[in-house]
Amino acid sequence: MIGRLLLAVVSVLVCAASMPAAGAEWPERPIRWIVPFGPGGANDLIARVAAEGVRKRLGQPIVIENRPGAGAVVGTVAVAKAAPDGYTFLIGAAGVITNSMLLKNLSYADSDLVPVGMIAVAPSTIVVNPSVPASNMKEFVAWAKSQGDNGVTWATAGSGSTPHFVAEMVKEASGLSMTIVPFRSGSDGVNAVLANTATATSEASIVVLPQIQAGLLKPIATTYTKRISAYPSLPTTAEQGYPTVEIGHWAGLLAPRGTPQPIIEKMNAELQAALKTPDVAEKLSGSGIEPAGGSVADFAAFIASERQRLGDIAVKAKMGEQN
Repeated sequence: MIGRLLLAVVSVLVCAASMPAAGAEWPERPIRWIVPFGPGGANDLIARVAAEGVRKRLGQPIVIENRPGAGAVVGTVAVAKAAPDGYTFLIGAAGVITNSMLLKNLSYADSDLVPVGMIAVAPSTIVVNPSVPASNMKEFVAWAKSQGDNGVTWATAGSGSTPHFVAEMVKEASGLSMTIVPFRSGSDGVNAVLANTATATSEASIVVLPQIQAGLLKPIATTYTKRISAYPSLPTTAEQGYPTVEIGHWAGLLAPRGTPQPIIEKMNAELQAALKTPDVAEKLSGSGIEPAGGSVADFAAFIASERQRLGDIAVKAKMGEQN
């Protein structure tokens, strides 16, 4: 009898000790947003602007942690393997969709990450060195074809990166034969075009607009679905007769599988509210970035659609064989 009584008392004490933690309102402490790229890129800048807006609403710091490496795999693994407690999130990009198609022996599965919400899109912009005698897609394609097979080089941020997909889309849509040159980062690819050691590239608007405005790069088109708010004179690829050349440098929030759904829904709600504030919206659009919110379901549908679309391109271009 005494043994049963002691067991009951211990059980009550254990339950009581665990109740504050279980019933505590999220968030109680700082939250990490891991960016799987280095500082200064489109996803890093998007993350920092959005994090400040969400911080004001949640009342807890949001710490941006840059973990670049291996085509975004290093940072992605860190989140996929993190505790699903609502205190670690990933600022995902196209690599979240494409890495499993292109890389062997990944240490995480696509299902290890769950969507939380889209944040924004930095429209991809095709640029060339000013010495190239072309100012639009028609002129660029005609000139490039006149250079003969492999006479044109296209810089990318590595195999499977957004610039790589743009290159494959351009090749498929135009019949061009180009030499695709992978660099360690988008910035390195842009620098190659600036130095005229590469003919062309595509990169996030926020990265190339300053050089375009300074006359150091020549814009050919934006591959986004609409013109860039901060540079409306540049036509889209679709407007120029290349509707299949379409992609943007998107950034969205993902969480480790198993993160409680109420936390995911709350983070999504606060993120969407932050994106609608004038401060956040102006900081993004003023830099050539288009805010792009939506529900958890919207983001999940987008990921599924892009995985199918980009997967078809990757298979046709044999992009996985290049790794």
